[in-house]
Amino acid sequence: MSSSTPSANTKKLTPDSLVQYLKGVGPKRAEALESFDVETVEDLLYFFPRRYLDRSTIVPINKLKVDQEATVVGKVMAKGVRKGRRRSYFELVVEDKTGMLKCRWFRGVRWIKNVFKTGEPIAVSGKVAFFNGLSMNHPDYDKLGKGEEDPVNTGKIIPLYPGSEKLKRVGLDSRRFRKIYNRVLPKLDGVIPEYLPENIRSEYRLAQIEQALKGIHAPDGQASLDKAKKRLKFEELFFIQLMLALRKYHYKKAPEGISYDEIGPLCESLYRILPFELTDAQKEAMREIRADMKSKNVMNRLLQGDVGSGKTVVAMLAASIAVGNGYQVAFMAPTEILAEQHYRTVQSYFRKLKVPVALLTGSLKGKDRKSILTGLKHGDIPIVVGTHALIQEGVAFDALGLAIIDEQHRFGVLQRGELNKKGDNIDVLVMTATPIPRTMSLTVYGDLDVSTIDELPADRQKIITKKVPVNKLDSVYRFIKDELDKDRQCYVVYPLIEESEKTDLQAATQGYEYLQQVFSDYEVALLHGRMNADEKEEIMRRFEANEIQMLVSTTVIEVGIDVPNATIMLIENAERFGLTQLHQLRGRVGRGAHKSYCILVQRNKGSNNETAEQRLSIMVETTDGFRIADEDLKIRGPGEMFGTKQSGFPDLKIADFINDKDLLYLARNAAFDLVKKDPTLESDDYSNLKSHFVTHYKEQWKLSHIS
Repeated sequence: MSSSTPSANTKKLTPDSLVQYLKGVGPKRAEALESFDVETVEDLLYFFPRRYLDRSTIVPINKLKVDQEATVVGKVMAKGVRKGRRRSYFELVVEDKTGMLKCRWFRGVRWIKNVFKTGEPIAVSGKVAFFNGLSMNHPDYDKLGKGEEDPVNTGKIIPLYPGSEKLKRVGLDSRRFRKIYNRVLPKLDGVIPEYLPENIRSEYRLAQIEQALKGIHAPDGQASLDKAKKRLKFEELFFIQLMLALRKYHYKKAPEGISYDEIGPLCESLYRILPFELTDAQKEAMREIRADMKSKNVMNRLLQGDVGSGKTVVAMLAASIAVGNGYQVAFMAPTEILAEQHYRTVQSYFRKLKVPVALLTGSLKGKDRKSILTGLKHGDIPIVVGTHALIQEGVAFDALGLAIIDEQHRFGVLQRGELNKKGDNIDVLVMTATPIPRTMSLTVYGDLDVSTIDELPADRQKIITKKVPVNKLDSVYRFIKDELDKDRQCYVVYPLIEESEKTDLQAATQGYEYLQQVFSDYEVALLHGRMNADEKEEIMRRFEANEIQMLVSTTVIEVGIDVPNATIMLIENAERFGLTQLHQLRGRVGRGAHKSYCILVQRNKGSNNETAEQRLSIMVETTDGFRIADEDLKIRGPGEMFGTKQSGFPDLKIADFINDKDLLYLARNAAFDLVKKDPTLESDDYSNLKSHFVTHYKEQWKLSHIS
């Protein structure tokens, strides 16, 4: 954002006025605010409160319950450093009219002991415990100003702002922020231009921007706060949807793509050798993809479905249409492990049809790499499976016609654009192995047409999922032996997290050595990501052939492996896995005719990890991938689930994909209707809107032209 540098005496505010010249800020505080991307007056106005104090959010001390998350307003009655068994801690005693609450800090004692004054009003928020009376450890706190001590009886709504130790060290707590806003807001008239067109504000009953900004920082009641929130949430969602609408428009208006007039004999041959009948949902998805590929418009479609619903088969049928019409196919996955798994699957089918398939990853070097690059350039390799290596310089195709991208949210739009450049208006099919909640699909994939496979193959068994504590493992092992005696097979999976990869790999290796002893009558093998491709290939071949009965593995088997005879998935330290990852792992069993089981071993019960408990309970309750995706979104949030930064999306400051889904649908309608009427935003009615969009969503504006 551009900035001007007014003199300290400048009174007229502009959106670009630097915050350091505001009364109550200054250079030191301005420097601290930069860590929150606040440099100008406009940035400051969009630095929203994290929550509010009012009668609906405050709990009297005598009503507090242990383990409850609560906010208490009272006065500091006593404070001091206390000696504990192991170390000193700082204790603050807060009192309201109903009782006393002790707040304790075990870290940062030297700094925190000087923050509070006896007698001053304060709000503290945290989890309630009972230790020598009601207490909170390391609560959030906000000092209150004159007239703010009693929001319950005065009916006041008091904004509380995001904080950090850096901000608080320079005195920028919520009380100071409120003072700064109280000086700025009266000077706002005419400062922030209105950029939402009047017809949109009128249709969706939205407040004007200045009214909304005043209402969010200094609400004079619940009604004004609600109006402000509605406007600011709507516009945040609207601009994301506007970007998607523009991107979709550019896709549709791109020069003519490839038209595959005939399905071709290759597709028919592949269909004939499939060892199963396609489900109705797969057939419908295939019809939609076929219509796109026959059309002269460029295909830009998302194929989503639950674990085991058969997305890869549909993608291969699409690939066979392209290859059968003389074009090449690039199949891109986010990791080498996934690329290798897809390669094995794709090759196993196309080898029977005498169609060459190559694997291109970053680890491929020398003559092998050169040979594949030559084959792609001259058209001798019709299908290539790979990672980011496919979009690197030096990779050229003779006639690329279709890109299949797996787990697209891990890539982002830029990579999709880079792959598109390898061909001439190629078709794009994006696959995701994670069913996506509707609110997220409209946001992360909102520019794509969507095909959903919401039906599992008829032979898929319902998987029985159990959560077991570590002290029950002996009985679990007896159960596994019974299954192996029936000639079944078993996976045992250990977590492998990047930050602790060395330790995790050691734990998996030790677990493998122990299981070799416990299951000495059976063949037990270890599979992990550090093995070379040939080693992994050989282990998987032997497991598929039932020469190995128990496969001990890190999460390399998460997606893509299909062994119908494997009936047990035992997941060690299950509390360390994400919900979607657990669901993906569970999907490796239940692929044959036999009853299958997923056993979640919980080693760290009571480790203060409530969300882990929540995840495991959801896994036991349901096998529905769409419900699991919804729950995962609630627990982890969209940033964690979909890597919004990687996907080119701004972080949401005020809206919430879960709680504001109704507003999301309205904002989407408004954005797509607007682009339908004026796809270039050239109308005078939209000049402020276009200016705001180009200025504040510069990167997204560039991405909207990627097709």
